[in-house]
Amino acid sequence: MKCFIIDDEELARELVKVYCEKIPELEIVGEFSDASDAVEALKTQKVDLLLLDIQMPEMTGIEFVNGLNQRPLIIFTTAYKEFALDGFELDVTDYLLKPFSFERFEKAISKAKTLVSYTNEGLKTEIKPEKDYLVVKSEHKVFRIFFNEINYIQSLREYVAFYTNERRTMTLGSLKKLESELPSDKFIRVHKSYIIARHRVNALEGGMLQLGKEEIPIGPSYKERVLKELF
Repeated sequence: MKCFIIDDEELARELVKVYCEKIPELEIVGEFSDASDAVEALKTQKVDLLLLDIQMPEMTGIEFVNGLNQRPLIIFTTAYKEFALDGFELDVTDYLLKPFSFERFEKAISKAKTLVSYTNEGLKTEIKPEKDYLVVKSEHKVFRIFFNEINYIQSLREYVAFYTNERRTMTLGSLKKLESELPSDKFIRVHKSYIIARHRVNALEGGMLQLGKEEIPIGPSYKERVLKELF
């Protein structure tokens, strides 16, 4: 994980550096005493994690985070526990209260490593053998989506979106891969951008399948199979 250390106190930065050097997976690619300098650096340097103080001159850590268009993972390192609620409202990975031990720091980094693995590698569907659900990793969470809850699945470029009555869940993946893994007696590909649950189809009108209030188009190359198997 590539990380920035941002803290106006030199001793605090040095301690975090010492801790980072004990964890092989961490690579410090920037060190800043001023948050505004880090803002500029982020325009050209992609990082996975910010180790960020809150109380700093010119710009606080919270102001810094609120100004980011794209946020890496963030671990706040601060001497002020009263900012904890603000930190968690910003969905930070962890909140370390100075002075913190290496063990506590290592625990926070372990959380970050897990989240980075989901973001960079783990945003994939996983079908458990002989199970009636998918394990879908998305937005730093792991969801169980049961086959009988899925209405349809839509391709959105490099992502796929699972639609149930309760929510839409997006993850990295492809319909082609899903089509080969999902049980064919429960799901059918009807368009280059859609896989639907067979039991959700209510009617056919023109070239559109009705799934409750939703209408899903049938692709020309899929039409013959769809009509044969569903009607």
